[in-house]
Amino acid sequence: MCGIVGRINFDGNSIEQNTLVSASELMHERGPDDKGIWIEKNCGFAHTRLSILDLSSAGSQPMISSNSRYVIVFNGEIYNCLELREDLGGKNFNWKGHSDTEILLEGWSRWGIDLLDKIDGMFAFAIWDRKLQKLTAARDRMGEKPFYYHWDGKIFGFCSRPKPLFKVLPHLSSEYDDQALRYYLESGYVPAPYSIHKAVRKLPAAHYLEVSKNDLKIESYWDPSKIETKISWVKRNQNDLLDELDEILLSTVKQRMISDVPIGAFLSGGIDSSLIVAMMSKINNDPIKTFTIGFKEKAYDESQHAQKVAEHLVTDHYCEDLKVNDLLDLLPSFLHHYDEPFFDSAAFPTLAVSRLASKHIKVNLTGDGGDELFGGYHYYRIAKVLNPFFMLPNGLRNCVSLFSGLIPQHQFKLLSKAIGESNAARSFAFTRSIAKDFRQLLSKDVLNKTDSLADLFENTSEQFPSNLHACEQAMRLDATYTMNDDYLQKTDVATMAYSLEARAPMLGRKVVEWGMKLPTKWKIRGLTNKYLLRKLAYRYIPRQIIDRPKRGFGVPIDDWLRGPLSGWAFERLNNSDYFKGIPINQSAAKSLFQLHQSGRREVHPLLWAILMLLEFNKRLQ
Repeated sequence: MCGIVGRINFDGNSIEQNTLVSASELMHERGPDDKGIWIEKNCGFAHTRLSILDLSSAGSQPMISSNSRYVIVFNGEIYNCLELREDLGGKNFNWKGHSDTEILLEGWSRWGIDLLDKIDGMFAFAIWDRKLQKLTAARDRMGEKPFYYHWDGKIFGFCSRPKPLFKVLPHLSSEYDDQALRYYLESGYVPAPYSIHKAVRKLPAAHYLEVSKNDLKIESYWDPSKIETKISWVKRNQNDLLDELDEILLSTVKQRMISDVPIGAFLSGGIDSSLIVAMMSKINNDPIKTFTIGFKEKAYDESQHAQKVAEHLVTDHYCEDLKVNDLLDLLPSFLHHYDEPFFDSAAFPTLAVSRLASKHIKVNLTGDGGDELFGGYHYYRIAKVLNPFFMLPNGLRNCVSLFSGLIPQHQFKLLSKAIGESNAARSFAFTRSIAKDFRQLLSKDVLNKTDSLADLFENTSEQFPSNLHACEQAMRLDATYTMNDDYLQKTDVATMAYSLEARAPMLGRKVVEWGMKLPTKWKIRGLTNKYLLRKLAYRYIPRQIIDRPKRGFGVPIDDWLRGPLSGWAFERLNNSDYFKGIPINQSAAKSLFQLHQSGRREVHPLLWAILMLLEFNKRLQ
């Protein structure tokens, strides 16, 4: 894994090397093993390298192609690089080394943009065509690797993270993007192509861009929204489906185990990580190194589940026991590395387990993607229950919504709002939102000129196949937005903070496309989530070990904000300096804090998102 940065002055001005150096220094953790800079007239690239494949200097970047026409900076891994190497001539080609960077670059020389359809991996790369004076950049299919950029018609800059971009482009304004602010306060993340800054954009997953003098073009090269559910699979034999999924996932795990450095896996004891580790153990003769964080408070501890899986699979297991409040020691690291406002508190234990793993390995496999592809979250069961309501005539559905809202319990009032939305996508946006029915925090001016999260989900769902079940719509919306700009960013930043590469076999192209074809029947059956994936896990691990209620990394943000962080939060919410430059109603934010302190409602997701935004805002000043 690496950090990449570059600048092209299409106005003809030369590149200042010190700006590239300053930017790359901010990404040292992303690539502590090597660094390089390449400058030619009006184009300059810098790279920090975490050496995984071909540890020699033959894998150093920026790299120039054998025909001297192309220059690349690349962050990620190409898992089918050995097959591509053979397609490019194998032993008959004069290779300098065996890095996937070289294979990617020579593939580009041979196939150009068609290469994107051939590669399976996680990546963000930029290639400069010295002959045509054109830059092409691309991002992987599911958005595992980030790519931030700025384009003003004359200067193009890009980077792995937004903070270094302001070093390579010192003139860049940090003004907030109102649309991004609204999305953030409704969802807890900023969906691509937006970033929190008006002048910075994120290249969406499965897209590439081409930039030359006076012209920027962005196109998708793979569109999962068009994948149709295979209705005929409803009647398929369960064992046949299991055999098929087993083969696809096992081969994907095997690909992701290729490494020239020590490799291991996060192990929570849940279905996804347990299945990945089981397959790694099947492939590898030596014990797999596995890592988990345990908490001394039983209410938050899942290490016992991971320990049982580790014992069954005979892994080389490492567990660090902490007190939950020990995670607060990671707050400075959290605020430093997450250089956009980021509300997902699961980043704290992810930082902790990354810190532990980095002492033993450099490559780590995760179970990311299993929930979104195979029906893991409780939100999908809600979507399934609500689906019949959106088949009713509007008048009848509105009556049901009105009746539900008359029931005193607050859960029924939320249910009423979910049913009252005009379609399943908008209903899911409400269910997923951290804002729910709380008082609006943004000014009316901002609200009037921006779209809501429900608007975004509705517009995106219109591209889905017309027969897609509401449950499948929810999973695809999560895969497009929540997973990409929340969960995968959480993993990328947390692991990179400790120079650890994370790989997600569940996000392999074949797994994703197969999972999206799989009907809801095989994902959610009654109260059982991840039905088929669960059955596959039973082939490897006794069901009594992994059958337990789903829990993510539990972090007591609600208790922290009433306890050890209450003074910290109070100080920020009552200091007007923290609100300078952002169109948030300070009085409404303080009222939210008071509501949380009273215990009448749990408002900590939205409250934490506000505090992360305020902290970020103060650091910008």
